[in-house]
This record gives sequence, structure tokens and C-alpha cells, in this order.
Amino acid sequence: MKENGRPIEMLLVEDNEADIRLTEIALQQSKLENRLHVVRDGEQALEFLKREGEYADAVRPDLILLDLNLPKVTGAEVLKEIRETSSLKSLPVVVLTTSDADKDIYESYELQANCYITKPVDLRKFMGVVEMIEDFWARVSKS
Repeated sequence: MKENGRPIEMLLVEDNEADIRLTEIALQQSKLENRLHVVRDGEQALEFLKREGEYADAVRPDLILLDLNLPKVTGAEVLKEIRETSSLKSLPVVVLTTSDADKDIYESYELQANCYITKPVDLRKFMGVVEMIEDFWARVSKS
């Protein structure tokens, strides 16, 4: 829960159903109150963030968990659009992806990702990473 007593609004941009489910489970086990919103491609992510179409009533997320390998619009393109849109550019974005390629890491930081994390393959480690992300952004960082 944020200091003001409201739940942490998180947007997960992920197309892999297994990773979505693991993230949901990890966040349900958290001691922090949160609401996870899920979109499954980059196009939906931008519509959600810009409150367009079916996402006209979407909340402004406190944190975005962004996969790079997305259909329609890539994660890098989503991140670029976020940073180029004045109403979105201050949103914290954690890139959470399977890629550990130097070019992806470099590009993500060039596009001003707040953090880059390679998804662990191990189930427990993956869930632990999600819990650490939430804990850091909700309790440690100041926004």
C-alpha cells in the first residue's frame, strides 16, 4: 500500500500467459495492497496509458512492468512513446524480460527505463523478483 493508503496500481505489459499468472500469484502473496492491470501487447499498453478506446476509464499506474518482446508494438517502442509523451514520461518503467542481450539492455536505458531485469527461469526466483520489484517501488523509492 502506498503512503496515502491506496493500493499500488501496477500495469503489466506481457504476452506470455505463464508469466502473467506467476506475476499475479507473486503479487497476491504480497503484504502490500496492489491492483494489477494486464495488457497483452504494446498497442493495448499505449491505449491503456493514453486512456483510449476500451481503456478510456483506465487508472494511471504507479508502476509499469514492461516486457520487450511484444506483438504489434514492441516494448522498446512502448517505452519510447512513454518517454516522449509529457503526461506519461514521469511514470516508472521496469523492463522485465527474458532477454539478457547487451543491445536490449543498452537500448532500454537509452530510452530511460528506470530498471532492467532479466526474468529468471526458475519459478521461485521469478516470483521473488516480482516481490522485490513491488517492495522496492512501493516502500523504498520516492515518487
